[in-house]
Amino acid sequence: MRVEPAAAIVGHFAVPGDKSISHRALLLGAVSEGETRIQGFGRAADTEATISVLRALGVGVDEESPVSLRVAGAGLRGLRAPDGPLDCKNAGTLMRLLPGLLAGQRGRFELTGDDSLSARPMERVAEPLRRMGVRIETTDGHAPLTIEGGDSLEPLTYELPVASAQVKSAVLLAGLYAEGAETTVVEPLPTRDHTESLLAAAGATVKRGARSVSVWPAEQLELREVDVPGDFSAAAPFLVAATLLAGSELTLHGVNLNPRRTGLLDVLERMGANITVFNRRRIAGEPAGDLDVKPAQLVGTNVSAREVPLLVDELPLFALLASQARGDSVLHGAEELRAKETDRIEAVADGLRRLGAHIRARPDGFRVRGVPTRLRGGPMRSLGDHRIAILAAIAGLTSREGVEIEDSEAVAVSFPGFFELLDSLRRTST
Repeated sequence: MRVEPAAAIVGHFAVPGDKSISHRALLLGAVSEGETRIQGFGRAADTEATISVLRALGVGVDEESPVSLRVAGAGLRGLRAPDGPLDCKNAGTLMRLLPGLLAGQRGRFELTGDDSLSARPMERVAEPLRRMGVRIETTDGHAPLTIEGGDSLEPLTYELPVASAQVKSAVLLAGLYAEGAETTVVEPLPTRDHTESLLAAAGATVKRGARSVSVWPAEQLELREVDVPGDFSAAAPFLVAATLLAGSELTLHGVNLNPRRTGLLDVLERMGANITVFNRRRIAGEPAGDLDVKPAQLVGTNVSAREVPLLVDELPLFALLASQARGDSVLHGAEELRAKETDRIEAVADGLRRLGAHIRARPDGFRVRGVPTRLRGGPMRSLGDHRIAILAAIAGLTSREGVEIEDSEAVAVSFPGFFELLDSLRRTST
């Protein structure tokens, strides 16, 4: 895929439903009583993997339309052990959250994934679950995972060594099956809180503190209805493109504005971006709103370790912003990027440097010397990582010569219609 330079992006649209919430709505709907209806479902290769796995576990999922689903709940302990492995494909959220639910089911479950997912660390999920009494094994710390479910589980107070919403979620889900007392997760830094919000909506007893969240054992859940707001991570590349391209006028509707997801907005504000939030409202209990974006001249800024969980998926795009800002920018405390679908620190630094950016990788991030002009352009490899493929596309749009993207189809993991939407918004003259 080659993305040619544009003069502007112009238009208004709603981004696909939030992928993180879509995963969680499916999983909790599967163990709820009765039917759960999901509207605004974020359809992507990752969430389709979750549908497929749930069907293999005996859960009925009726796809009324691409964005409207009905999940026939099997009850809290009603998932059925399948005949073969459960293929999570490239869905890290699925592979890390599902063991928390399988801990309460009877039978043996094996979770597999593609080569990329099988290279990601899974012991971080297995270790706290073992402390609760779950029989779970990894393969040299990675997938395949095997879980022998149905044993009595002990409540746990667990301090996360690394901020991770996925690990937090797995422990909280297992806590639904613990005996007698609450299970508590203590976070070093705040992470996205969609799991605890949906648990509370389904009737679980949940208590939140400044740096902790607790869940009590449950007899049953009833989720019923979930309206999924627009995915901020899907909105982010368009925010970046409209900020960098002179003449752009862009409005995005119904975007999830959960403050644990929108760290990029805070960073953009520090850099001098021209973004207005209006029509604030709540969608399925999540703060949401519309965003109006106009171009701006940017200045460099630093992103601290404390901010990283709030924009972890958008950090590759921050590097692109920094490359065309005035002054230096530094990312600290983002070692977690090295354990994503690829080593995103090296992928971002190497990829943007080949396009003309002045960027240097650091052990925990990168340093960028900004030059307020377009990058040259050239070839860029996605390495099969959807976030890097999207970064390359926005870099091509805002470059002088365009970008040829290797493995551009990786975007389907999170945003199947990305290139078509981008093409509909691009303007070659203003």
